[in-house]
Amino acid sequence: MTDFVDSPPENTRAVHDKVPPLLRHSLAEDALALLFGTALIALAVALFQHERLLGGGVAGLSFLLHYGLDWNYGLVFFVLNLPFYLLAWRRMPRAFLVKTMIAVALLSALTEITPRCIDFGEVQPLYAALIGGVLLGVGFLILFRHQASLGGVGILAYWLQETRGWRAGQVQMATDGLVLLLALLTMPIAQVLLSVIGAVVLNLTLIVNHKAGRYMAH
Repeated sequence: MTDFVDSPPENTRAVHDKVPPLLRHSLAEDALALLFGTALIALAVALFQHERLLGGGVAGLSFLLHYGLDWNYGLVFFVLNLPFYLLAWRRMPRAFLVKTMIAVALLSALTEITPRCIDFGEVQPLYAALIGGVLLGVGFLILFRHQASLGGVGILAYWLQETRGWRAGQVQMATDGLVLLLALLTMPIAQVLLSVIGAVVLNLTLIVNHKAGRYMAH
């Protein structure tokens, strides 16, 4: 289970350099993509909050602080991402960093707006996990295809892989495991298992639809 899958697209700069200028997204296309992608993710977050589910990494920790201490989810998510921007500033392309910061700010705002605009009423928890996972996956696909992410532990994992030779996937899994352990100590096991199901659906959505090198426009 990832930071909602917050890892940066693989070798961002190299992929961008291979894309012919005519295939690159315009500024307007990037702006709309950031809005659409974060809107879908915010809807998934609202579903997860309704059923008290969670993600991994920074997103999962934000959920736990929101549930346990009633802290504002959007604000917590934004603040917890700040240290990772320092790493991204030194290691990632500037365009990727700027888009990621905008995406995180948008998501922080939209997670506050969305619950005020929609009333889920009664939702089956399993349905929330499944549909929430799909919404997260599609939202991330939109962000990834416009060279953006939602920051978080994925940036740290990428940096450790580049500087220490640690496998990014293993670092991500370790942090997700810590979040799950904390969740098991504070949440009913049924909700944790449903959260894992949501994460599996999210990752399947990405695996099926996000292949490196298949989508050339950036």
